[in-house]
Amino acid sequence: MTDNTSHGHHTFDYIELKALDMAAAKAFYAQAFGFQFTEYAPGYCGIQGEGREQGGITLADEVQRGGPLVVLYSNELDSTYEAVKSAGGTISTEIFTFPGGRRFHFLDPSGNELAVWSER
Repeated sequence: MTDNTSHGHHTFDYIELKALDMAAAKAFYAQAFGFQFTEYAPGYCGIQGEGREQGGITLADEVQRGGPLVVLYSNELDSTYEAVKSAGGTISTEIFTFPGGRRFHFLDPSGNELAVWSER
């Protein structure tokens, strides 16, 4: 069987975040990470990645922390840390080192917890 897609077999393909306020979520991710969006409906937008859509934001009545942790990569962790704070994110775990790099955790305006890492 030939696979003509750019998706890897059994790889993570798409992440969907819940938001209490769509405008606030889009403003935060655009300012902090430069994300761009495709509007599909008042309660849903796609997150554009390199060459394809890589995620989405959906309106929700509530957001619960816990479960799988989404970890983003940054070439400049300190700059990304400042961008997250400037965009209105709340740092939940300050920058720390681990074997192979550094990372921090943050809460977005809806309370989703994500992390950002960088190589040393």
